[in-house]
Amino acid sequence: MGLFDIFKKKNTDANVQNESAEKTLDHETELKVAEQALKAVEKKTLTPCVRLELAGDKPSIFESKVGGIGYVPHDGTIPEDKKGRQLRLLAQLDCSQVVGIEDFPKSGLLQFWILNDDVYGMSFDDITCQDTFRIVYHKDIDNTVTEEEVKAKFKENGLDGEYSMPVNGEFGLKFTSSTDVMSESDVRFEKMFCEYYNAAQPKKKINSLMDMDIAPADEIEAYEQNYQNAYGHKIGGYPAFTQWDPRKEDTKYDFLLLQLDSEFGNGDEKIMWGDAGICGFFINRQKLKNLDFDDVIYNWDCC
Repeated sequence: MGLFDIFKKKNTDANVQNESAEKTLDHETELKVAEQALKAVEKKTLTPCVRLELAGDKPSIFESKVGGIGYVPHDGTIPEDKKGRQLRLLAQLDCSQVVGIEDFPKSGLLQFWILNDDVYGMSFDDITCQDTFRIVYHKDIDNTVTEEEVKAKFKENGLDGEYSMPVNGEFGLKFTSSTDVMSESDVRFEKMFCEYYNAAQPKKKINSLMDMDIAPADEIEAYEQNYQNAYGHKIGGYPAFTQWDPRKEDTKYDFLLLQLDSEFGNGDEKIMWGDAGICGFFINRQKLKNLDFDDVIYNWDCC
């Protein structure tokens, strides 16, 4: 090796070290940049939502509820799957109670029906196929319908007694207007976060959360808080999953129509999705505005 080659090698090594140094941020700086990116995501995604709480009083067939007997018009029938098996009421919402969400119906009842089989009516082949689940919207309510009349329309579906519903009982709902921001649970979060992170500094570009040398969930309180806030019962806002978001980054299903979480403790199991899972229904916001509920994702997962 000649003298020129030695200097060439030293210069090459120095360039590699410099490039490596440029791609590395010290811990304090990277943490600060990540916090800045998170604040930008929060500002961008802040949106109204309605938080739901289970209420102990027994609601009527005209009120918001989870479980129990739902409203069915005089000339209506309980939804069935293609095999003729009746579905069971998971939840119904009195839309007049949903305040602050612009595109949500202002009146009527929105119902969520599912088959009470071993997967609670979810299709693994097509989570939008409304066969073993159904979304029903009643724009006009006839208050002369009685609960006894609806009960008379029920018939055994071959699954009653063999499998249980995720809701153990019948509960009213309390509505509270709130706000929500996107968390890591949402499939769109990572791309948005990385864009704001990269815009905040020129040295180290990331394409995923795994490219950072810090663990935001452990080191940024707001990051973990947003993740925890994604859980719970709610309408609107952003979802939580125990596994992963089944939607794509450019999802057209951009509105959380209803999220029902598992709720249990002290020997009182009110809602249980498999092994402490969570359920979400998703719709396109424009279709929601048009009261078109034919294309909806129904998904639940558990640990």
